[in-house]
Amino acid sequence: MPLSPPPARELLHLRDIALRGYLRADGLYDIEAHLTDTKTQGFTSEERGYVEVGEPLHGMWMRLTVDADLTVIACEANTEFSPYPQICPQAADNFSRLAGLSIKRGFVKAAMARVGGTEGCTHLRELLQQMATVAFQTLYSVLMRRERQRAEAAGDTRTPEENVAAGSDGRPVLLDTCLAWGSASPVIKRRWPHLYTGADKS
Repeated sequence: MPLSPPPARELLHLRDIALRGYLRADGLYDIEAHLTDTKTQGFTSEERGYVEVGEPLHGMWMRLTVDADLTVIACEANTEFSPYPQICPQAADNFSRLAGLSIKRGFVKAAMARVGGTEGCTHLRELLQQMATVAFQTLYSVLMRRERQRAEAAGDTRTPEENVAAGSDGRPVLLDTCLAWGSASPVIKRRWPHLYTGADKS
């Protein structure tokens, strides 16, 4: 078990989020998310009447279509289940406003400027950070393969990872975004020693 054994307890609520990344036939990429909230006990909703055990309280879908530069080409969202079925689904169409944004630092903040507050939906917005991460993971393997082929043809001595991970300034785009990619990390010391800032920097 990946966590310590819990005390005796009763499951009350389930939130399941599935995220998938696809390469499309037209060369673009689809990042899809599906969020579902269910309860282990039925309850009465003022707007929906009795909600059965396992019947979704929330059921939302979102698809981000991006290009190889992680620019959002289109965003489609749909609210299938919600607490307020006459109101909540109306927010989904506003997520098309994300087209044109780039998935990079500041993406979520830029998205909030377009679908924040009453312009959007809390649960759909919560998916965006995870979808951005999945977009990067989806494209990373594809870009690595393409970069390896390009580097071999050009005689480039840098590793494909160095080229793919580098931002416009040549520094890794993930530098200092987490513990493993911190400038004092052994990962950086090994891969980018010139950027390493650890105590044993030579």
